[in-house]
Amino acid sequence: MIGRIRGTLAEKQPPEILVDVAGVGYEIHMPMTSFYQLPAVGDEVVVYTHFVVREDAQLLFGFADKMERGLFRELIKANGVGPKLGLAILSGMSASQFLASVQNEDVSALVSLPGIGKKTAERLVVELKDRLAKFGKAQSIAVPPPSSDLLSANTFVEVNDTREEAQSALIALGYKPAQASKLVDSVYSEGMESEALIREALKAAI
Repeated sequence: MIGRIRGTLAEKQPPEILVDVAGVGYEIHMPMTSFYQLPAVGDEVVVYTHFVVREDAQLLFGFADKMERGLFRELIKANGVGPKLGLAILSGMSASQFLASVQNEDVSALVSLPGIGKKTAERLVVELKDRLAKFGKAQSIAVPPPSSDLLSANTFVEVNDTREEAQSALIALGYKPAQASKLVDSVYSEGMESEALIREALKAAI
């Protein structure tokens, strides 16, 4: 299993990145909470990974730290939760927020995430509450905003429309096109970069 990758951050196109390791490019899917913590393109990056092998694909999922990766691994063990839904859950709320939601049996917070209905949320609480105890007592904290240098124009591969990129990222995370468009339009203001726009759209969805 590929557990960690260290290399040069070659591309950032949320929710995916490309990391160059000695000339080999690794495509990695990341939850947005980890994506916000990435350095600028061209800098060295360390990503903790989870490798998924399917009949039709081999996929790498990356995380900023071992805790978030551990939560992802517990999530995809739950009934009805695959890697895509796990990614969406950890994009809509931070690891600490997710832990707090499960520990406090806050079904309403989980239902606000894409692909999570009331029955799924209730099942997640039942299945995960005891299993997540090993992560300790969570505090419901907000995701820290990225620093100004992470929001510079050089951070992203060039795109013509910031809103289109943000909408594409939300759709990749499980939101329906109409919902993604509505969320992006509701928080967009002139001059916003894609990363900040996605972050605010995800916050508006909760």
